[in-house]
Amino acid sequence: GAAFLQLPPRPVLSNASSGVPRAAGLVSLALFAALMAGLPLWALVSDGALASQIAGFYRAGALVFGGGHVVLPLLETASVSSGMVSNADFLAGYGAAQAMPGPLFTFAAFLGAMSSGPLSGWAGGLTLLCVIFVPGALLLAAALPFWDSLRRRPGVRNMVAGVNASVVGILLGALYDPVWTSAILGKADFGLALLLFALLVYARWSPVWVVLLAAFSGWSLGWLV
Repeated sequence: GAAFLQLPPRPVLSNASSGVPRAAGLVSLALFAALMAGLPLWALVSDGALASQIAGFYRAGALVFGGGHVVLPLLETASVSSGMVSNADFLAGYGAAQAMPGPLFTFAAFLGAMSSGPLSGWAGGLTLLCVIFVPGALLLAAALPFWDSLRRRPGVRNMVAGVNASVVGILLGALYDPVWTSAILGKADFGLALLLFALLVYARWSPVWVVLLAAFSGWSLGWLV
């Protein structure tokens, strides 16, 4: 056992296969592009709420880079602006999603379950949850066979760095609209937000307790104001 622990670590092979054939990667990329173009066209031609729901959530999953919070404006457009859920339900679900482990994309399940459209309840939540993850899965399958060669190119690395930098601005935009514009409506809201921020960042409170305190405080302010 001691001799085994002293063995040098196994080298990482830079040309290791991803396990995804190039043909499968190209098919995944073609399917991603076909759905990206075809779903909005279906929604436009059919003029139906079902097609609009699916197209909106697929677009939200396809256009997000760098972090889950970037998806907020896209989800708001697909759900609140379309009348699928109310703005209050959207913000309540976002707060609950922040207290839960896992990616923010699971917020789509809440929106689908709360929807007043054709897809609603548990079926709507499950369907829209799958829809929002499909484009990322297709892009991953499309990129894996070519990633080892792509990541060695300076142009690709610079492009990824540029995307990461732009995400910071998009995150600030998402913080302002819809979160700030919908939740901070007065001095009391601003003070509560500062308190919760301090408890989360400096006092190291669990996000679950911060969300519960925020919910109770918001309910109390609703009665007092």
